[in-house]
Amino acid sequence: MDKILLDHGSGGKLSHLLTTEILLPYFNNHILAELDDGAVFDLEGSKIAFSTDSYTVDPIFFPGGDIGDLAINGTVNDISMCGALPLFLSAGLIIEEGFPLEDLKRILASMQTAASNAGIQIVTGDTKVVPKGAVDKIFINTSGIGVCRSDIRVSSGGAQVGDRIILSGSIADHGVTILTDREGLTFDTPITSDTAPLNVMVQSMFETSTDIHVLRDPTRGGLGTALNEIALKSNAGIRIKETRIPVKKAVAGLCELLGFDPLYLANEGKLIAFVAAEDTDAVLKAMKQNPYGKDACIIREVVHEHPGKVVMTTPIGGKRIVDMLTGEQLPRIC
Repeated sequence: MDKILLDHGSGGKLSHLLTTEILLPYFNNHILAELDDGAVFDLEGSKIAFSTDSYTVDPIFFPGGDIGDLAINGTVNDISMCGALPLFLSAGLIIEEGFPLEDLKRILASMQTAASNAGIQIVTGDTKVVPKGAVDKIFINTSGIGVCRSDIRVSSGGAQVGDRIILSGSIADHGVTILTDREGLTFDTPITSDTAPLNVMVQSMFETSTDIHVLRDPTRGGLGTALNEIALKSNAGIRIKETRIPVKKAVAGLCELLGFDPLYLANEGKLIAFVAAEDTDAVLKAMKQNPYGKDACIIREVVHEHPGKVVMTTPIGGKRIVDMLTGEQLPRIC
């Protein structure tokens, strides 16, 4: 393969290979090699988290959100998944010539509201305008920094045998929303994106317990791919139970109709947490007290067996391997 494919941006197997085999060798260092949602490092006695992401979602306005609040929430969540408290963000805009000014104002207002809701500030940025056709409407990059408590250490490689795995709510809401809106599909039951800031909930989790080993927001590639990356990085076996994974009825119906697996569809307001067994109930209770975690549930645990693999128990009691996403289910999801 000598060209970049859409599959390389899916968050699945080819994305993983692009990162580990092409990008990482050029920039490899001990911080980047962690391959978490952001970098965590010491700076003059403080433990700092830093993250960046770019957003190209199509359509730019969708039920439940738009590219603006998606960009803010996405970076807030990536910093939070490092166990850090997000503080400051930057925003870079690449705008196509001819883009309606009213749409730009709508996006900026959405970004401002999202930043306010998350309790963070946008303190720097950049704007570029490119000729018509050189970019599709508008792309946004957000970067952010936050501070970590010295007694908190979370990492994709931190899963430990016996950990319980908590999922904060229903999966595939964002992916299905983008799919239906892009294709002009309508249903009796409205489907909306789950884009949301998770930082307040994460802080309440750490106030309850510091024995949280892994945090991850399963965005591109969905829950299935995120769990695989954790299993591989931790060299641990992961068991999940299909009947414990919440999927809204309308979302499940659409996935069945169109042949999508909700395990691999994107989420923008959900997290998975790997928590020491003795602290699981307390952490789960703290999550349920937050509106973005009211449907949190334990989807199972980390085991000695089958290290590096994710195994799911089906409703009829069988077992199947849950692999990383292969191919691109839906491009430009975020």
